[in-house]
Amino acid sequence: MSLSEKRVGLPKPERSAAGGRLGLVFDVMRFSLHDGPGIRTTVFLKGCPLRCWWCHNPESQRIDPELLYFEDRCTLCGDCLGVCPYGALYTENGVVLTDPELCRASGECVEVCAAEARRMAGRWMSIENLLADLSRDQLFFDQSGGGVTLSGGEPLTQPAFTEQLLAELHARRIHTVLDTSGFANPVLLRRVAPNVDLFHYDLKMMDSEKHEKYTGVKNNLILSNLRLLAELGSAVIVRMPIVPGINDGDADLAAATAFLQELGLKNVDLLPYHRIGGDKYRRLYREYQLPDLVPPSTERMDALAARFTREGFSVRVGGLS
Repeated sequence: MSLSEKRVGLPKPERSAAGGRLGLVFDVMRFSLHDGPGIRTTVFLKGCPLRCWWCHNPESQRIDPELLYFEDRCTLCGDCLGVCPYGALYTENGVVLTDPELCRASGECVEVCAAEARRMAGRWMSIENLLADLSRDQLFFDQSGGGVTLSGGEPLTQPAFTEQLLAELHARRIHTVLDTSGFANPVLLRRVAPNVDLFHYDLKMMDSEKHEKYTGVKNNLILSNLRLLAELGSAVIVRMPIVPGINDGDADLAAATAFLQELGLKNVDLLPYHRIGGDKYRRLYREYQLPDLVPPSTERMDALAARFTREGFSVRVGGLS
């Protein structure tokens, strides 16, 4: 059985632990310069209601700990085979595979892998421990005008944890950025907005049927929530992934610019599609849906930026879509 035929199915965790004081984090990236102003620490939370074909963080989608297998690092020592309490690991054609029906991502195989060919994506962290970790970067935040960015996944998929963490960061006068798809309860969005200094808000496409095809959900809620933030006067940078042949046609772009002009939102980041996350799908035993898609050229992105500028927008090109 090939890697693409194996998909890891994991049990659902308890999500109400400690009244929302525990969150499932899959990465903490320090000294980030692309997730908001200044030097930032970005906290990546697991869980996302969307399944974008071009997602570069597929390990962020499921709200469960998951195992990634780096085949090129594996020495086939066999240490992992003997420690899995569920017997989920086996070898086939010189590759260690995972049985999705048996795997529970318990992590024993990660602990014994000296080659670091197996890695756990997702660990439970308390707000107290995370704040203690983030406070180590306070000097860099103060000197650079930076702060903390919550990303994912979709941070609002863990509503209690995200809301409490934002409130405590705000109370400490740490600048906050929330990177969101906008697919969230508007009541929750309204509650967190006062503790968010800047929203990075994804606008993938305006056509709802196309949006559902390529992301798994319609965009009605996303558009209405963006309108809500505009009405609240929140600071918003709209982030638009440019995926060739999917959302970069004239009609797509015209509909997006008209909507943003209606809302009075003028700050736009154009994020060119890339293949950075392609290998992650294989490591998660999943299939990548856009293996042959070519990223847009620099000339194409420059032309799009010029188009948005002519429409009266403040535009930046670059970053991760």
